[in-house]
Amino acid sequence: MSAGMSQRPSGNQPTSAARTVAVVDIGSTSIRMAIAEIEGQSHVRTLEEVSRAVSLGKDTFTTQQISRESIEECVRVLKSYRRLMQEFGITRPEQIRVVATSAVREASNRLAFIDRIYIATGLEIKILDEAEVNRITYMGIQPLLQLNPVLATVKTIVVEVGSGSTEILVVSGGNIQFSNTYRLGSLRMLEQVDRFKTSHAKQRAILETQIRRIVHQIFDNVDETSQIQMVAIGGDVRMAVKNIDSVIADGELQRVSADALLGFARQIGNLQEDELISRYSMSFADTETLWPALMSYALLAKEFKCDQLFVADTNLRDGLLTELSVRDAWTVELRNQIVRSAINLGRRFAFDESHARHVATLCRKLFSDLMQEHQLDQRMELILYLAAILHEIGSFISSRSHHKHAMYIIRHSELFGLSDRDQLLLSLVVRYQRRSSPQPEHEGYSTLDRNDRIAVAKLSALLRLAIALNESRSQRIGTIRCLKEDNRLVIVTRGSEDVSLEQLTIRQSGDLFEEVFGLSVMLRSELE
Repeated sequence: MSAGMSQRPSGNQPTSAARTVAVVDIGSTSIRMAIAEIEGQSHVRTLEEVSRAVSLGKDTFTTQQISRESIEECVRVLKSYRRLMQEFGITRPEQIRVVATSAVREASNRLAFIDRIYIATGLEIKILDEAEVNRITYMGIQPLLQLNPVLATVKTIVVEVGSGSTEILVVSGGNIQFSNTYRLGSLRMLEQVDRFKTSHAKQRAILETQIRRIVHQIFDNVDETSQIQMVAIGGDVRMAVKNIDSVIADGELQRVSADALLGFARQIGNLQEDELISRYSMSFADTETLWPALMSYALLAKEFKCDQLFVADTNLRDGLLTELSVRDAWTVELRNQIVRSAINLGRRFAFDESHARHVATLCRKLFSDLMQEHQLDQRMELILYLAAILHEIGSFISSRSHHKHAMYIIRHSELFGLSDRDQLLLSLVVRYQRRSSPQPEHEGYSTLDRNDRIAVAKLSALLRLAIALNESRSQRIGTIRCLKEDNRLVIVTRGSEDVSLEQLTIRQSGDLFEEVFGLSVMLRSELE
C-alpha cells in the first residue's frame, strides 16, 4: 500500500517550523496520495505515499460518465486517505490539495462526482484543465532539469504519457518554448480498440498505428529541426527502467537507449495480463496501460531522433508539493515563463512589441499605485500585464474591431501556465480595452461569477488608461505616480512638456474607470 510506512508520525514528528501537507491526485486508473513535510520554501520531504486502483478512466472513455459504483469506490478510498491524513495531523483545508485530471474532467457527471466526494469526505476536488497540468508538471520537473549539466543548456522535450492524455513541454535554457496536451492516452486508446472484436495481435497492430499517427502529429507541432533531448516521466516508463539491464544512472535521472526501451515494449506486448502480473508483480490496472505507454515513449524518441532518453522519478504530486512549498502557484520564475509565452504569441501576430511592453509597464505601475482602490491580488496583476502585452494582436486580422479579434485569438491559443478561467479573464480584459463597457449578455462575460466580473471591469479600466498614456507611441510618458484629489484620480508625469494628446485620450478613455471606481481621471505634467 505505501512507499514509506516506516515513517509514521509517532516516530518522526515534524519540527515546529515545518508544515505537514497532503496532495491527492485522482487519475484515470488510480487515486494516489503523498504526505510530506515542508520546511521553509524549498525543502520538501515525503513522509508517505499511497495508491489505490480505480476505474474512472474506463468509465469516462467508454460511456462519458463515471458509474455509481466507481463513485462509491472513490468515496471509500478517499475516506481511508482522510483517516491517514488525520494520523499525521492534517486536518485544515490549507494543508490539503485534491486534484482530478482527464477522467473526471471529461465526465458528463463530473459535478455530481465532486459533490458526492465533498458530502462524504469533506474534501474539495479541483478539476485541473490541461494548461494547469502542464504548469504543475513544469514545477515538478524544472529542478531536475536545472541540476543536470546536459539538460540545463540544451533543448529538451518533456513527455508524460498518462492514461487519458500525453503532456508535452519543450524547454530550452530553462524557458518554455512549447506546451500542449494530446489525446494520446494509454487507457483511452485501449478502450477505443476494444470495440474491434479481433485477435490480441491485431489489436496491438491497430494501437501501434494510432500511436505512430499521433506521435507524428506531435513532431510536426513541435517543428524541431535541431537536436533535442527527451525526458520521460510517468509510472510506466519508471517500471521499464527498473527491468532493463542497460539503464545508466545520471544524477537524479536515469538514461536508457530508445532501442532498449522499444525492445522491452515489444517484449511486454507479447505477454498476457496474468503473465505480467506474475513476472513483474504488477496490478491488473497497471498491466492494461503498460504496453501502449511504453510504445508511445519509444516511438516518440525515435521520431525525434533521440538515441537515448532520460527518465525522471517525478510526478504530478511532486509539482503540487512544490506549489504548496512556495505558497504561490505563480512564482517569479513561472510568471516569467507565462510572460514569455504571451510575447511569443504576440510575435506570431506581428504585434508592436515596444508599444506592448511599454503599456505593460504602465499597467504594472497603475496596479501598484491603486492597490487601495482595486484590492486585487498579484494573480490579477499578471492577467493585466498579459492583457497589455496582447491587446493589439487582433490588428493582424483587421484594425476594425481588433479588440474582438484579439479576444478570439487569446481564447483559441495555447498560453503556457494559464488555466481556462485565467485565459477567459485575460481575453475579456483585452476585449474591453476600448468601446463598450462589459455587458451581461456578452459572450464569456455572462458565464463569470460576481468576483470575476468585477475583476474584469477593474482591469479593463486600468488597461484603457495605460493605452491612453502611450497614445503617441513615443513612450515619452514613462514615470508616473497616482494621486487622489477629492473625487478625482490625478496621474502625474514628469519631464514631458507637451502631453496634450495623452490628456485628451485620457479624458476619452476614462469613462470606464469613473464608472467602476467613481473617480474621474486627469493627466498632469510636471517639469523636472
